[in-house]
This record gives sequence, structure tokens and C-alpha cells, in this order.
Amino acid sequence: TFERQAATFVELPVTKEVPVSTELTVTHTVCKNDAIAAVIKTNGVANNNRFGRKTEKMSDTNQICFMEVDGKIVFFNEAEAVSDLDANEPEELEINAIYGKKTAGKRAVDMEGLPVERIDHYMTEEELKEEFGEKGWKQLPDTVVKRYHFTPAKITVDEHHIGVYAGKEDGHMKRAPHPKGLLPSSPVTPSLAAAVMNGKYVNAVPLYRLEKEFERYGLAITRQNMANWMIRLADEYLGVMYDYLHMKLYEFHVIQADETPVLVNKDGRPAGSKSYMWVYRSGYMYPDEQIVLYEYQRTRNASHPRQFLKDYSGVCVTDGYQVYHTVEKELEDLKIAGCWVHCRRKFDEALKAVPKAAQKESLSYLVIKQIQAVYREEDKLKELKPEDRLKQRQVVIKPLVDALFAYLKSNERKASTAKLKQAVTYALNQEKYLRVFLEDGEVPMDNNASERAIRGFCIGKKNWEMIDTINGATSSAIIYSIAETAKANNLKPYEYFEYLLTQIPAHMDDTDRSFLEDLLPWSPKLPEYIRKQKDRG
Repeated sequence: TFERQAATFVELPVTKEVPVSTELTVTHTVCKNDAIAAVIKTNGVANNNRFGRKTEKMSDTNQICFMEVDGKIVFFNEAEAVSDLDANEPEELEINAIYGKKTAGKRAVDMEGLPVERIDHYMTEEELKEEFGEKGWKQLPDTVVKRYHFTPAKITVDEHHIGVYAGKEDGHMKRAPHPKGLLPSSPVTPSLAAAVMNGKYVNAVPLYRLEKEFERYGLAITRQNMANWMIRLADEYLGVMYDYLHMKLYEFHVIQADETPVLVNKDGRPAGSKSYMWVYRSGYMYPDEQIVLYEYQRTRNASHPRQFLKDYSGVCVTDGYQVYHTVEKELEDLKIAGCWVHCRRKFDEALKAVPKAAQKESLSYLVIKQIQAVYREEDKLKELKPEDRLKQRQVVIKPLVDALFAYLKSNERKASTAKLKQAVTYALNQEKYLRVFLEDGEVPMDNNASERAIRGFCIGKKNWEMIDTINGATSSAIIYSIAETAKANNLKPYEYFEYLLTQIPAHMDDTDRSFLEDLLPWSPKLPEYIRKQKDRG
């Protein structure tokens, strides 16, 4: 029967009552102990955030189960019901690709597509006669052994000799046609600029280290030279592609957004003032055409997404930051969807403040398990087309979400800690946005794709010098956007930077920007050498 199977949702254990005979001093000690316990819990959460594991995977792999009773979904956590439901527990709450086992011959597959220099090793006629006798051998198929050969970077000077001609009669002069330099009176070329961009914005190598590396090759290129090149090339050339990608982003029905702090020294405010790098990207459910755009802004207020999204019509997946909800009210064609990972994270923080022995009986734990049950069902739909995914979400997942929010509302007053109250309040306030994915098969459950884009930027910026000026921050946003967009589309960033800096300058006098269509990361007209070899097996 259901009565036998259903589990009781247990709130945090109540502290033991002090016996009536206990003296006032004991009561005072209990109060002090409670205060100390609260401090320990708070410090525990802070220390875990600073030093603890960053994974959000539950230590207990048992997942909460559910059943239908009188047409309603009811969650329960009986041990016998979840004993075999420990498969496919993701490290993070998102739909990840499944990687197969390493196949035999993978090294050969990895080497496919690389240029090959054949090196022959054959015995001479004399050696064969000595080994086998006169005509005593036959040739068998060669044994082929492949090894990598690495050639360090090589610097050469392109010395352009430009023919100059003068008329004998009128004396007018004419120079032979020749390519213009990227920047006037500068030795920088597409290949050199691409090397700096790849080093700084892909491999997170600071400019001072690139300066030392160039010194080892005999190049007198200072970090000031490189910084100036990045600002000017981003402004004059790559900014053209950035603006075009911004326009193309509007064509996606679903996009995702996030933001992170960045320090800028010279922006008219005290040195080290906090500014923000915003990221907007195409939804991760569009794997064939990915766009990742960063935008530098001095503040985190609503005016920035309002301006960036002013011509956008569709769904934007974000965390619970209020400015996005403000913009949604102002822009008629914009719909904001919430992030279930952020919701789950609130309860995870509340759970970490609970003593380990009592965690599995806490409301936080049971809510997390219910969210995991929703993710487990969503994971089964990842290969479906959007319309089929929507149907299954309505049939299978919507009842689970309904039950979760019903459970939160019925237990709202039982939240016994500040962290838990915050988590419950956050979930209930975000309900409207967290339900959007149930209405649209193209909307993901979470915003992890844009969080990954921000995370990559954060890892890189730790290795950069502090961005010094607003121009430097804006240029960094443009170049980093091109780099991340290239990576998201399985392109080689260095080769793509070099190609763009070769092609775009040749079209700068064009009034029509349609040539950029052939330069998009997914364009079939891109040279094949720019594409990375796709993973196999």
C-alpha cells in the first residue's frame, strides 16, 4: 500500500529539551552552545565554498523516487525504492555528452589529418644478399610506425620588394600592386597578431611572458606593442565580425546570459574598481552554430542587457539576477527562463550547514533529491527533437515539477535555518522562470553553458595582467568572443584569427558586409585547415 511505501518528510531534528530541573546556568550554556553551533555552521559553509570540493554531486548516490497516487506525483525516499537508481549521476547538474571507452587504434585515429613526412628504412641490395643469399628473399608489406615530430615556432621576415616605376615623359610614378599592412608603419602581420591573440586569449599567457618568449626568438616586441596591436586590431577589424555575430545571435530562438566581475585600472574611477564582463551565447541545444559574445561594462545594472537585447525576440536563460526580469517587463518580445542549477545550489548550501549525521533527514536533502529526479528524467530526452522533447516534458516532467513546488509550499514554514529559508524563498520566487523549460522544447533546464563560458574567462583573467583601460577591456571582450566562438565551433583559434585578419582588411572598403557570411565559424567556405579534426569513437 502507499501508506507502507511512502516516506515521512522529516525536518531537521529538534534539539533536545533541557530537563525542568536544570539550573539557569545550564540554560545559558545551551544558548551559548546554540550560538557557537550557528557560527560553526556558517564557517563550515564558508570554508567549504573556499576550500571544499566544487562538484555538486551528492555523496549518496541514492536518488529520490516518485509514484503516482490518485493522479498526483508523490516523492518518497524508501531505501528499497532507490537501491538500484544510482546510475548516470552527473558531476554537475546538466546534460553532458556521454564519452565511450577508448577504442583500439585510437592513436592512429588521432594522427589522421596531420601532415605526414615519409621516412624510408630499407636494406641495400648488398645487405639482402648477405642475409638471404642471391635472390633468396621476397618483399613483404612494410611495417609502418608513426611518431609525432614537433617543430618549434619559427620566425621569418617577409621582405616585400615593391616595384616603383616612373614615366619618362611626364615623370609620374607608379608602384606595383601589393598588400597593405594591417596597421600603418607597423611590422605586425596576421600570423604574428594571431600568435599574440592565441597566446593571451586562448592559452591565458600574460603579455609579459609573451614578451620574454619573443625575446628568445630574437624579436624586440614589447608588451606595450602587443597591447596596442590588440586594441587597434580589435577596433578596426575583429569588431566588424563581433557586430555581425551580435546580429546573428538575434536569429536564435533561445540564448543564454551571465556576468562576472573584472578589474579595470583607468576608467575614471579609483584604481581597481569593479566592472563587469557580460556573456551572451546561443543556446547549447544548437550545437551546429555556436556564438559566444562577451561585453565589457562598468556596472551590473539593467541598462546593459536592455541595450544588448533590445532587438531580440525569443527566450533568454539566466540565473535569478533581478535585472533580467526588469528587462523582460520592458521588452515585449523577450522571455526570461530560470536556471535549475542555481536553484539546486541554494539548497546545497543549506545542506552543508546541517551536521553530516542529520543531512539525510533534512528538508534540503529531500528537495535536492527531487530536483535530481527531474534531471534524471530530462536526461532521457536529450536525443529527442524539440517538439518530441516538449511532449515528454509535459507528460513526464511537469508532474514532477508540480509536486516539487507543492512540497516546497507545504513545507515553507518548516524551514529552520536562515540558509534553508533563503533557498525555499528563492525557489518559490523563481517558480515562474523555472517552469519556462516545460513550455518550450528548445529551452534547457539550466544556464550551465553560459556559466562555462564565464568560467573560462575567469580562469584566463587570473593569468592576465589587470586590464588597464576601458579600451583594453572592450578589445579583450571582442577578441575573447572570437576565440570562444571558434572553440565552440570546433575551429583552431590561431588559424581562425589569422584567416580573419587576412580576409577582413581586404573588404574594409566594401559598403556591403555580406562577405562576413563566408567567414562565420560554421560557413562551408572556410578552409578545411581551420577546422579541428572531429573526435571519433
